[in-house]
Amino acid sequence: MKRRDFLRNTIPAAILPSFVNGHTVTALAPSPFLSTVTNFATETDHVLVIIQMNGGNDGLNMIIPRDNYSAYFNARNNIAIPESKILALQGNDKTGLHPAMTGIQQLFNNGKAAVIQSVGYPEPNLSHFRSTDIWMSAADSDHILDTGWVGRYLNYEFPNFPVGYPNATMPDPLAIQIGAISSLTFHGPSMGMAMSITNPTSFYKIVDDIQDPAPATRAGKELTYIREIARQTEIFADSIKKAATNTTQQLPYPDNNELGDQLKIVARLIKGGLKTRVYMVSYSGFDTHSMQTDTVDPTIGKHAELLKELSDAVKAFQDDLAFLGIEDRVLSFTFSEFGRRIKSNFSVGTDHGAAAPMLVFGSKVQSGVLGENPHIPLSVSSNINIPHQYDYRSVYASVLEKWFCADNTALQTVLLKNFQSLPIIQDGTCNGNNNENKNAGINLISNYPNPFTTSTKIKYITQGGHTLVQVIDCMGRVVKRLVDKEQDGNTYVITFDSTGLAPGIYYLRLQNGPLQQVRPALKIK
Repeated sequence: MKRRDFLRNTIPAAILPSFVNGHTVTALAPSPFLSTVTNFATETDHVLVIIQMNGGNDGLNMIIPRDNYSAYFNARNNIAIPESKILALQGNDKTGLHPAMTGIQQLFNNGKAAVIQSVGYPEPNLSHFRSTDIWMSAADSDHILDTGWVGRYLNYEFPNFPVGYPNATMPDPLAIQIGAISSLTFHGPSMGMAMSITNPTSFYKIVDDIQDPAPATRAGKELTYIREIARQTEIFADSIKKAATNTTQQLPYPDNNELGDQLKIVARLIKGGLKTRVYMVSYSGFDTHSMQTDTVDPTIGKHAELLKELSDAVKAFQDDLAFLGIEDRVLSFTFSEFGRRIKSNFSVGTDHGAAAPMLVFGSKVQSGVLGENPHIPLSVSSNINIPHQYDYRSVYASVLEKWFCADNTALQTVLLKNFQSLPIIQDGTCNGNNNENKNAGINLISNYPNPFTTSTKIKYITQGGHTLVQVIDCMGRVVKRLVDKEQDGNTYVITFDSTGLAPGIYYLRLQNGPLQQVRPALKIK
């Protein structure tokens, strides 16, 4: 059998990497044996952009505690940002930004950015690969899933994709990842739900009909043929090109900015008319074990360059969305697989840690700082971590409910259990109330005595509904779950028996609907 006949008769086009004019655009949707489309998607023109910060971002040098600066400086004096250099946030004198983040400072002060403090999960895993999978799959740390949270959401909305697609309801890709191979985030129960454009250069060659020449060899001829049959199966290529062509003018983006190059493409495709719901972009370099900052000036160096790239790119993106008249339709957030330790190391860097802040951007964001600055003890050992205030899946739940208008059935299907909804999106965007914590400034959870030896009384206030009280150790692990049930609104007192736990700092965490609070407790011998 001739090689071309072998290819023609034995290789389904769906398993080939799809090439558009010779440039990789991987269609992550192998054909399943499914029925025709039976459901219509929730009607929304909202778009989500996920910004992945690969490597584990040091949240303490990004979002800096001004109200506890002395403890922050003592814990990391070789990399601490000088107090006079911290960027102020309008309406918040407790928290500031790294000095490289002037663009995000402007967005925050203009009501288009929010900070979510100390986002993580129970029993944090400090492996890059495993923790990334946890964030992308929305799984518990001891539960392995082979589907992603966005993949499950898109499968719920478009249950038989790709059979019957494209169609009048969804003529375009459900999701697009730019700048990397497809991630677990987009894997559905039986197929990938996204397309991956490998890099910005490939995108522009697609738009401009530039094809890399195949070599004048037998292999080159076969490559040309594979491209031809693969091109015929790439059902969304024309819609991508059309959308890109529809957008003829954009504001400038920063030069030599990898993230900005990706976000510029996203803005162009959204403005061009694609109905794609989710985009994902990413960039790397945040694994800053050594030389995180300059040894003389901690405001510059590797981490500062990364944060400046993020800040400049996001500011340009938001300005461009406003210029294009589509900013009310777009919500963006950042995530990194974990944060870094409170205490810096002797290599002018930081080691793998637990919780870290997330940033949310958009004209419909409920701007501000959600949560409190992490507690930093006056004396910090190298193994002390930042406990999570918010479960990362609460961010996902809030986006699904208040941005994509998902109902409770969808939330349960996608996230597999209940998670608190957070006030990060303005009221009226979808159903759901974003009222601020009416008990802001009130101590919702405390213990006495503190310090304690064996047991202590924990007092907490719940407004009613599902109430969760946890005890977290200094590594960020949940060691006790004291309350996890529906309760009437009231003040309660329970006893925490710490028998079997080593002396040290523990954190009491209360979660009650959209409210949460974390307080330190010290066990002594």
